[in-house]
Amino acid sequence: MAKILENLNLVLGIGLVLAIGLMMGFHAETLSAEGILRWLHVFFGVTWIGLLYYFNFVQIPTMPSVPAELKPGISKYIVPKALFYFRWGAAFTVLTGAILAYVNNYLVEALALQPQVRLIGIGMWLALIMAFNVWGIIWPNQQKALGLVEADDAAKAKSARTAMLASRTNTLLSIPMLYAMATYQTLGS
Repeated sequence: MAKILENLNLVLGIGLVLAIGLMMGFHAETLSAEGILRWLHVFFGVTWIGLLYYFNFVQIPTMPSVPAELKPGISKYIVPKALFYFRWGAAFTVLTGAILAYVNNYLVEALALQPQVRLIGIGMWLALIMAFNVWGIIWPNQQKALGLVEADDAAKAKSARTAMLASRTNTLLSIPMLYAMATYQTLGS
């Protein structure tokens, strides 16, 4: 069992097979593209928001106490990998959410904040703002802060602060966004 658990790709593959098994075992006759999209949307959303919370609840508050000689191990190895999954989790969350809204015929109405889908629309707008922050502010600034693109020390420090503030903005927005998404699915508009 340890050999299986030591291989992340194998763990993900087995997890996927088990999820498909549950889908087929419990909903084979009613399994739909919408059900699969909803599951993927939640999976990618958990990845995105989980990493957002890791950065804001663990990494950012802990970095000042990390000894200087250990910081490169975090900034050169852990953070770039985490940011990869973070930004692609954001992209696939938004993509699957948009497709899901389209398949259910409420994409335009939700984005226009029409009354019957206003709550999910607010959640969608918050998620779009957050995804823009990931790709348009956090990632470009993290590339400078981490030295992935050329920048002097002053630019790195400024970029690190800008990325942190955008990340904190996303943390703030994630709370009402999660409420809007979860509540719409259970209670409606």
